[in-house]
Amino acid sequence: MAARTMGGQLLPLELIDRCVGSRIWIILKGDKEFVGTLRGFDDYVNMVLEDVTEYEINPDGGYRVTKLEQILLNGNNVCMLVPGGEGPVPEQAAQ
Repeated sequence: MAARTMGGQLLPLELIDRCVGSRIWIILKGDKEFVGTLRGFDDYVNMVLEDVTEYEINPDGGYRVTKLEQILLNGNNVCMLVPGGEGPVPEQAAQ
């Protein structure tokens, strides 16, 4: 786990560490997003997620939704992490 810097600022890896065991929304470069329970990560932000929902953006603007039991996600493709996020709005996901 990363240490705090002077001034009480929260470092990125420390924030991710606080999310272990919680739901997290991960937006990747490209057209995929994942929502799942974060089980672990490393210094490269490779992540293990459980109870995962994958959202893949379709050309028509809707989403293809896939349920997965567990995945290992490569940190090189991560664009944004949203702690506690539940992904795209359900109405959009149903398109």
